[in-house]
Amino acid sequence: MEAVARSRFVRISPQKLRLVCGLVAGKKVDQALAILEFTPKKGAKIISKTLLAAIANARDQQNIDEDRLFVKSVVADTGPTWKRSMQRAHMHATPILKRTSHLTVVVDERES
Repeated sequence: MEAVARSRFVRISPQKLRLVCGLVAGKKVDQALAILEFTPKKGAKIISKTLLAAIANARDQQNIDEDRLFVKSVVADTGPTWKRSMQRAHMHATPILKRTSHLTVVVDERES
């Protein structure tokens, strides 16, 4: 039985979030949390919080033992982009795109 946790409208670009997603996919939950703890990226903290929520969902809703869980998938999708502009020389404006992400973490029970 798999459990899912989602973080939506996260203020980090999906490209930066996907760098960290690749580190933990397929790992055991305790090993993934250890990797995220020592990864010096902003996305590591966001993924870690979402992973802990997925573990809690598995424990509370489906009574799955935490020792048997592994990270089945971590997906960072594109959210809405905030469009801003910055004034530049000679009365021109340059567009600023502030990107957001939707993060989905799926944990599953490993068959022993």
